[in-house]
Amino acid sequence: MKQYANERIAALCAYVPGEQPRDMQYIKLNTNESPFPPSPRVAERISGEEAKLNLYPDPACTELVAAAAASIGVKPENLIFTNGSDELLNFAFLAFCDAGRGIAFPDITYGLYAVLCEMYGIPYLKIPVGRDFSINPQDFCGVGRNVVIANPNAPTGLCLPVSDIEMIVRCNPGRVVIVDEAYVAFGGESCVGLVRKYDNLLVARTFSKSHSLAGARLGMGIGSPELIGYLNKVKYSFNPYSINRLTMLAGLAAFEDENYYTENCKKIITTRERVKAELRALGFSVTDSKANFLFARSDKIGGRELYEKLRRRGVLVRHFDAPGISDYNRITIGSESQMEAFLAALLEIIN
Repeated sequence: MKQYANERIAALCAYVPGEQPRDMQYIKLNTNESPFPPSPRVAERISGEEAKLNLYPDPACTELVAAAAASIGVKPENLIFTNGSDELLNFAFLAFCDAGRGIAFPDITYGLYAVLCEMYGIPYLKIPVGRDFSINPQDFCGVGRNVVIANPNAPTGLCLPVSDIEMIVRCNPGRVVIVDEAYVAFGGESCVGLVRKYDNLLVARTFSKSHSLAGARLGMGIGSPELIGYLNKVKYSFNPYSINRLTMLAGLAAFEDENYYTENCKKIITTRERVKAELRALGFSVTDSKANFLFARSDKIGGRELYEKLRRRGVLVRHFDAPGISDYNRITIGSESQMEAFLAALLEIIN
């Protein structure tokens, strides 16, 4: 049989996204989407004449960058926008890593990191987390390579304080430290303020979770002008038009209506804490998640079995067949009614 792909791609185990089945109506608690629609201003923006889809979008995302700079409190040269934060991670691994410049990350974290390393031939070091899934920042000091940490981490939801992140950044001079803040709006502590102090820190953000724009694909990187310059070099070499006009308009509308999204995040946090308490009352072990999901296991039923039984009842959660976490399921926090349906299905199963 002919093999057209190069050996690295042929051997690659691709990242597996959360399933999106179409065979029936499901309560989707498996992909960490927001249960709330985007702000009404998004619809107003993208339905206007200014959408102008016959024209190429602005590759520099000038208006979006200006709005973000004003909102976050950084300079325009500290910002880059990408087609989702996964594209930003792609650009960062390409720009800052190679066969002689590897990267380190926790052994239990976002699965895309290892996939990117395998795809680009980057040597990587998986640093074990504690038995409670905690990350010891000292383990990432002086590792002789770049570092990427999701904070809050996925799929555990655990979060390091800014002081720990600063320790990692400070003790790795000359190395890039990427902090993936995809879930920071749900109770985590952002380290964006450290960008003004350290030129080797890159913060990755997404509008998919906290801003209800998973379908629009918008990511943002915050870092020193030097790091952003290298990322733009990769972006312009890859696809300068990766942010389409509709997504730019949706992003602008999101910055115009921050209060709407802040209130939605507060509602998700409230629901998360209530469901966490109910799961623990049922005997589940649940991490102290600061994300828009819970990570839970039960001694009464295995993780795979629970996932399958919930699926048969029309409720999707995320199960990972990976060492150390196969007994757990990741449960996205949906609306109040969705979580009531989840708990009802759960009670039916375990009783």
